[in-house]
Amino acid sequence: MTISIKAPDLTRQKLLDAAFAEIHRNGFQAASLAQILADTGLTKGALYHHFPDKKALGLAVVEEVIRPRLAAMMFAPLADTRQPLAAMQALLADKAAEDDPMVVTLGCPLNNLMQEMSPVDEGFRLHLNGVFQEWVGVVAAALKRGKTAGEVRRDVDADATAFFIVSALEGCVGMSKNTQSVTAYRSCLTQLGRFLDTLRKP
Repeated sequence: MTISIKAPDLTRQKLLDAAFAEIHRNGFQAASLAQILADTGLTKGALYHHFPDKKALGLAVVEEVIRPRLAAMMFAPLADTRQPLAAMQALLADKAAEDDPMVVTLGCPLNNLMQEMSPVDEGFRLHLNGVFQEWVGVVAAALKRGKTAGEVRRDVDADATAFFIVSALEGCVGMSKNTQSVTAYRSCLTQLGRFLDTLRKP
């Protein structure tokens, strides 16, 4: 059975995709609604039909674009695994092998917005922190399963370690954006991988 997508849904998604790209390039505060409309070929009326203001559009990008992309890329591989260290090592290897200059040039969309908006807008901070905490929770749950399965040392504090791992990964991306160095990015991921090795049960 073929499921048809209604035109309003397509319009909303076009706006979200264009807004995500514009925010990733320029940040939320500098993002141009005029550029988003130019990129989509849509009218102001179409934009304001779906989003009452720029902030509503930005928060929708967080929840409907950034969160699902992160879930597919980072959450799903850890969702049921009983070997979280092996799974995270594979994720790091995949990220190090990426040949996308935007990873270093533009950085992580979530981290960019956390740095820009958390100090200035509580609504944004809460939404962004929700995504971050969900990520930490996924990693912590995976580490706990790994402890039960015997891959992870029993003395590892899963919650604190998960917070550190996510923070370290975001730090690798953020600092590599500042240095504009793919080499630095890959080296940082390698060091994080070595840290994961220290969590293994002998």
